[in-house]
Amino acid sequence: MAIQLDHTIVPARNQRASARQLAELLGVPWSATTIGPFSAVFVNDGLTLDFQDTDEAFPVYHFCFRVNDTEFDAILARLVAAGIDYRSSVRGPVDHAESTLLGGRGIYWNEPEGHQWEMLTVSYARQGVVLAP
Repeated sequence: MAIQLDHTIVPARNQRASARQLAELLGVPWSATTIGPFSAVFVNDGLTLDFQDTDEAFPVYHFCFRVNDTEFDAILARLVAAGIDYRSSVRGPVDHAESTLLGGRGIYWNEPEGHQWEMLTVSYARQGVVLAP
């Protein structure tokens, strides 16, 4: 069996609001309550993001979602309709523009907890990388 990431915990101050917003933007299902203290976003058949409330300090997480052009257009339209600022670079200013790195399309946005979401159509994560056996 190939190794797959099944789920990860995303710390939040308001787990339900954060989970709902991401699920609605991505157009995927979510649940306010699941097993344990989580609000889950079912990103796809194999990956769940489990939002969990905490009062502790937590780092800003970065998650990148690879989508096709049709999904990109739909998610971008939902971002615009929700009035959420986005940008073309990971740390750049809000420019409401798309990156075209490697011939694909990409954007970044931050949710109220500060976590950063990225959406792209062409992955650059392994471009030019030689994998060790």
